[in-house]
Amino acid sequence: MSVPLDVPVLHGSSVRLEPLAMRHASDLARAAEEDRSSYEFTVVPRAAEVEQYLAAQLTREGLTPFAQVRIRDGRAVGCTAFWNPRTWPERHDLRAIEIGWTWLGASAQGAGINVEAKFLLFTYAFETLGVARVDLKTDARNERSRRAIERLGARFEGVLRNWSPSWAPGEAGMLRDSAMFSVVAAEWPTVKSTLHARLTTVSTG
Repeated sequence: MSVPLDVPVLHGSSVRLEPLAMRHASDLARAAEEDRSSYEFTVVPRAAEVEQYLAAQLTREGLTPFAQVRIRDGRAVGCTAFWNPRTWPERHDLRAIEIGWTWLGASAQGAGINVEAKFLLFTYAFETLGVARVDLKTDARNERSRRAIERLGARFEGVLRNWSPSWAPGEAGMLRDSAMFSVVAAEWPTVKSTLHARLTTVSTG
């Protein structure tokens, strides 16, 4: 049984991470249809599927989902989540967690929102939850996602074959190879400084 997480709203300067709710549906439906060309390997609902998607996310075991709300206009422009929390043997406190289920509408991409959202999630994971490790993974074929994860400061650990369900078109029911990345607690101070510097550059650029 996964550990339930009660994460508050996480506030940044360009994005606010709110616990995902049905009230985000209309904004997310609009964001999901802006331009879908970057979603080849990512789970992003069509507008008509958003309510069903939200219902599934809100009941998925081990998932703590968030709406990514753009500060400048207050609109939900994507989703992200904590996923797959793992505890220490014979204890209830967390040792590791994954960040995943992430997508952004086209107008929110490349604007620093993804970087700040990850900064908020990493900070909460290491400094509040006290985990020893944060994982990130993506379809091994998704070069764009892999580059973005590496720019966060996460370390590439290798490719696990037939590891995850594929979300690529035409591959329903198939497994994909997953490229695995992580940040461990000892690396967090350096990664935090790097992300802070990136966010400062974005805000002053």
